[in-house]
Formats: sequence, C-alpha cells, structure tokens
Amino acid sequence: MTSNPRIRADKRRNRVRAKLRRVAKGSRPRLSVFRSGRHIYAQVIDDVEGKTLASASSADKDFNSGKGWNVEGASAVGKLIAERAQAAGVSEVVFDRGGYLFHGRVKALAEAARESGLNF
Repeated sequence: MTSNPRIRADKRRNRVRAKLRRVAKGSRPRLSVFRSGRHIYAQVIDDVEGKTLASASSADKDFNSGKGWNVEGASAVGKLIAERAQAAGVSEVVFDRGGYLFHGRVKALAEAARESGLNF
C-alpha cells in the first residue's frame, strides 16, 4: 500500500465511481460532489454524453447563503442544484460522494437535494 495520501484518495474516488457506473449503467445522470476548504461544488453529469447538465456551488455569484464551508452553506447548494437539475429535466440521479465520507457537508448537500425533489 502506498503512503501518498493523494494516491489513496484517487484510488478511493475511482472505486466509488466504478461502483456507481455498475449501478446506474447509463440510465441516470450522476450528482458529483467536490469540497474544498472554502467552497462546495455539485454537478449533475451525463456520463454517456460526457456533458454537465447542471451545476451549483458556494462560489457562484447568485449564492446568497454566505459561507460555503459550513453545513448551512452546503444545504443551500443542495437546494440550488436540485432546482437547476429539475429545470434541466432531471429528476433521478446517482449520488457520487467522490471518496468523501457521507457526513457533514456532503450529507447536508445530499439531504437538501432530496428534500428539494431529486431522487437518489
């Protein structure tokens, strides 16, 4: 096993995405989450065509919730991505946590997206 944390994170992310591809099999787009120390980003991606259908982040100019590095900001991004995905005609997605634990900001984003109408 390697001791480089970046390589371990890449392997974990690739393992999660491989499982998602087997489950979805091209039938549903993927809701991908990326978090940094300051912001959180979400995209709805159609892997068959290789296109982003909707995106939202705490770095957007129309993001009014203030801080994107806390749980409240992540839930605001979840509501925003659900609205934009539904405007693009997407109601069912596969959640791609990107190797992050389903806890904290990632969980808040997922729960807010579910409450706003996206089905996982």
